[in-house]
Amino acid sequence: MLQFILKRLGLGVAVAITVSIATFMLLNMSGDPAEMLAGEDADQETVEEIRVQYGFDRPLYEQYGAWVARLAQGDFGESLYWKKPVLDLFIERAPITLQLAIAALTITTVVGLLLGVLAALRPNGWLDRFALSFGTAAQAIPNFWLGLMMIILLGVMISIFPVSGDSTWIHFVLPAFVLGMSAVPQVLRLTRAGMIEVLGSDYIRTARAKGFQPNQILFRHALRNALLPVVSVLAIQLGYKLGGSVVTESVFAINGLGRLAYESILGGDVPTVQMLVFMFALIFILLTMLGDILNAWLDPRVRVG
Repeated sequence: MLQFILKRLGLGVAVAITVSIATFMLLNMSGDPAEMLAGEDADQETVEEIRVQYGFDRPLYEQYGAWVARLAQGDFGESLYWKKPVLDLFIERAPITLQLAIAALTITTVVGLLLGVLAALRPNGWLDRFALSFGTAAQAIPNFWLGLMMIILLGVMISIFPVSGDSTWIHFVLPAFVLGMSAVPQVLRLTRAGMIEVLGSDYIRTARAKGFQPNQILFRHALRNALLPVVSVLAIQLGYKLGGSVVTESVFAINGLGRLAYESILGGDVPTVQMLVFMFALIFILLTMLGDILNAWLDPRVRVG
């Protein structure tokens, strides 16, 4: 098990280094940050002064080396737009995005597992067809469209939920539903496939022959083994929801990390954007590793592979 964990750690470090290089290079080559900071009406002299002031005139490899050196010292850079340390911005807004991501993952887990189990109990039945149709629709509908429909229906026409802000838990209901529904199809299909395979296995038939109760067979034996591939998916989905909340937070005016990234892109705040992208990638890598390790702990066969 220790060897498996060390391999995953080594792979995670290699991926993190690759992501940091790619993120830095792509963001700095996508446009001139000095021109974006100076504004459209600025003259060339002002642009050059800003370029020299912030070190944008140096070669990219020198800028990357300086960035990595600051990271090693715990310095995450200074926001060019908000004029404050990027780490302070991250700490300030991270709890909001984390609450949204956990609420969305809860919805994904509950709805995906419930529909997946119901679909597997009667393959090709009406519940199975309904669950698969629901999953297809959830996968096809874009987050921004679903968010706007929820705002119109439940925020404006019926006025049940607030449509913007993050001050109370009720403000997270609609955005959590929108963000959570996008991952339901994946959990649903994995749960359904795993349950159908497990329910047809020999040990389940033996349990039925011995007179075990149906609920005991379903939850204690079948679901436990069918959930192994779902564990990794849920860990990865948490990373997706932390880093992929840009659209949802913008639609519902939630001041989390996603909206911070959106505002930083509009403001040409390269240090904030590249740090957020790197942090999102790092969180995603750590959660993927955690899912792999948890799977290996639950199923020893994974360690051999």
